[in-house]
Amino acid sequence: MDRLRLELWRSLSLGACLVASGCADDGEFSEGSTSDTSTTETSGDGDGDAGDGDGDGDSGDGDGDPGDGDGDGDPGDGDGDGDGDGDGDGDGDPPPMVPLCGTTPPDGAELAPPLPTYSGTCPVLESGMQNVIATGGGDRSFIFVAPTDVEEDEQLPVIFLWHWLGGSANAVYDKADVQDAVDHYRFLAVIPNGRDIDEFVPFKWPFAVTDLDFLMDQDFQMFDDLLACTAEQYNVDKECVSSMGVSAGALFTSMLASRHGDRLASMLSLSGGVGGLVKNWQTGGNIMPAMVLWGGPTDFCIAIDFQIGSQDLEQELESAGHPVMECIHNCAHATPPLEPPVDQPDLPVFGMVWEFMLAHPYWLEDGYSPYQDFAELPSPFPEWCAMGAGNAAPRVGECGPSEC
Repeated sequence: MDRLRLELWRSLSLGACLVASGCADDGEFSEGSTSDTSTTETSGDGDGDAGDGDGDGDSGDGDGDPGDGDGDGDPGDGDGDGDGDGDGDGDGDPPPMVPLCGTTPPDGAELAPPLPTYSGTCPVLESGMQNVIATGGGDRSFIFVAPTDVEEDEQLPVIFLWHWLGGSANAVYDKADVQDAVDHYRFLAVIPNGRDIDEFVPFKWPFAVTDLDFLMDQDFQMFDDLLACTAEQYNVDKECVSSMGVSAGALFTSMLASRHGDRLASMLSLSGGVGGLVKNWQTGGNIMPAMVLWGGPTDFCIAIDFQIGSQDLEQELESAGHPVMECIHNCAHATPPLEPPVDQPDLPVFGMVWEFMLAHPYWLEDGYSPYQDFAELPSPFPEWCAMGAGNAAPRVGECGPSEC
């Protein structure tokens, strides 16, 4: 394990000892995070029952050593890999505590660049309402979302959410229940509205091979201006700025991340991709972790094969050193089934996407995601997600109708 990751573990372990009895993980995190964010146990078998680990619900394992239930002869971990750390990967190191946004960067880590500034007068941001800003290409509308009870000097991550072709900022706000997520996880959300066909942007966002580059540059300027005005009125955590898009918005997210991603700590593409009718990935910007999610081989809409596009995106990402979490919900071009897990019913509906964002501050070593250190992804990530392109097992189950 390299020096930066070792420093990270030292600092997190010290913090855990200061806040938890006996240095045990009690779900508490640094200032700005919430104890309701899901965590993963670092000992035992993962079923919540101490002393078992073999799945039969009783103590013992049949190896003659009472108390762990894994059959490897090492008491107390319950994973059966023989290293004693409980995560099943055999490396002897415990899995990381997430989220990492809001924690102290290790010495020597590369920090995010300064936040941008706005040349005009920022609009007064009204949470949960339509706002308008003068930016590249003229006035642009957007919804801004802040926690209902922001504390004085509370530092907050920011995520930009880009809607689908037939959608809008209001549609994202409602469908993803963004206010509930913002209140639960403590972050800020910026949800811009796309442009109309009479503005020479037929797909709401400029990503197509036929879209002129100056139109893309205008939307990049809008991103900078919205981030600047958010930082002018709120205490923004510049180490945790993320971008997530759905369908057409996901296609634009890839453009933003590859061509203007110097300030992004992570990106999430939900039925997006690159290539074909979409402009190619352009290597540049920050090396950031990415979630690439799509609906399987039938994820197709308006002449775009989102499986091929997503797989091409994964290839571009991994070849440039970006760690990739792959998720295949297998429900075609439709809303992914992201209901809260049974063991965490109070989590917001799209909990896994918010937790991915919060797990990846800018200062992580290039090519590293904390989820690489888990033998299996923790809750609320479903079993149809995995780290690495080609590693996810497509979901099996009922689906709603296609939304194309």
